Amino acid sequence: MKKVLSMLLSAAMISALVTGCGGGSAQETTAAQAASTEAAPAEGAEEEATNAPAVDAASDALKIAIVSSPSGVDDGSFNQDNYNGILAFIESHPDATVTPVREETGDTAAAIQAVADIVADYDVIVCCGFQFAAIGSIATDNPEVNFILVDSNPTDAEGTEVTCDNVYAMTFKEQESGFFAGLAAALESKTKKVAVVNGIAYPSNVNYQYGFESGVNYANAKFDAGVEVVELPSYAGTDVTNANVGGNYVGSFADEATGKVVGQALIDEGCDIIFVAAGGSGNGVFTAAKEATEVKVVGCDVDQFDDGANGDSNIILTSGLKVMGMNVEKQLTAIAEGTFKGGNELLGADTDSTGFVKAEGRHQMSAETVEKLDGAFALVKDGTIVPAANFNNIQPDSFPGLE
Repeated sequence: MKKVLSMLLSAAMISALVTGCGGGSAQETTAAQAASTEAAPAEGAEEEATNAPAVDAASDALKIAIVSSPSGVDDGSFNQDNYNGILAFIESHPDATVTPVREETGDTAAAIQAVADIVADYDVIVCCGFQFAAIGSIATDNPEVNFILVDSNPTDAEGTEVTCDNVYAMTFKEQESGFFAGLAAALESKTKKVAVVNGIAYPSNVNYQYGFESGVNYANAKFDAGVEVVELPSYAGTDVTNANVGGNYVGSFADEATGKVVGQALIDEGCDIIFVAAGGSGNGVFTAAKEATEVKVVGCDVDQFDDGANGDSNIILTSGLKVMGMNVEKQLTAIAEGTFKGGNELLGADTDSTGFVKAEGRHQMSAETVEKLDGAFALVKDGTIVPAANFNNIQPDSFPGLE
C-alpha cells in the first residue's frame, strides 16, 4: 500500500477529471436522477435504474452502470472509450444492459456518493476517472457487486491504496502514449515548435505531459529534429504533491473557452503541432487550430480523426492511444464467465494498451515518421525506452533509451 495515494486523493477534491479531449452532449442519467428515478436506457440497451435483485454474476444478463465525469459518455475520448467497451460486450451478450450515470459536479466526494447511491441496483459498476479512487470502502461493503475502476487504484476511508477482490483497477502508462505523440509532433513540425495542452495536473495528465516531452527529446537526440517544447508560464501546472510541473494546464477538463485561449496563445508563439489531453477543454484547442493555418493537433486516448474534420481538410496528425475499451470489455467477459479476479493493474504497450494511430486514412504522418514510430514502439514495448512520468523518478531529459 502506498502513502502517495492518500496525497492524491486529498488533492483531488476539485473539478472534473477526464484525461483526453473532445466533447459531446449525450442524453444520460445524472447521478441525482439515477438515485431517485428510473434511468433512461442507453442507446442499444434496455436498462432501468430499478431496485431489482441482482442476477448471478456468472451470467450474460449483467446489469451494468457506468459512472462518469460531467463530460459524459459521448465526450469523444476518455469516457466514451470506456462506454464503447461496455457496448462491445453487450453486442456479444445481448441480455446485458447498461445505464450511463453522469456525475455533474466532478467533485470527488460527489463522485463517490453517486456510486454509493446506485450500488444496490447493479451487478457491475464501471467508474471512469481518478475521482472514483475512494470506492474501496463501498466495494468492501458490497462484495456481491463487481467494480471496474479506470485511471486509479482503490483507496480505503483513510486514502490508503488497497486491493479488493471485487475491484479490477486499471491504470495506464500514459507517458508511453505521450511519448509517441511527442515523437510524431517533433518529426512532423515545420516551425520546430510544439506543445502539449492538459486539463488538470492529475497524475495521468502529468504522465501525458512528461511522456510528450520525452518523445520530443528523443526525436532531437536520435533524429536531430531540433524542436522546442513551448510552455506558457502563466499556465504552468501544479501536481498533487504541489510540485510545479510546468506545461500548459487549462485548470479544468470542462472549460472550452480557456482551452481556446491557451491553444491560440501557443499558436501565436509559433507552435504548429499541439498534443491535447484536456477533456472538454480540448475542444477549444481544436477550434483554435481549425481557425489557424498549417496547425495540426495530436488527439488523445482514442482515434480523434473524425473530430479533426475542418471543411475539406483535417487538423489531426495522429492520436495517442490509451486502450481502455478493450480492457473494460475483457473484464466484463470475465465477470460473465465467472473468472473475474480483482487486482490493481498497470497497463502499457506490452499488452497493446498504449500506442498511436497509424491506420490508413486516420493520420497525416509521413511514411518515414510512421517507420520511426514503429521502431520506437518496439523499444517501448520491450522496456528499452522508458519515458518519464509523474511518479517514476525519471525526467523527460534523462530516461532509459535516450542515451
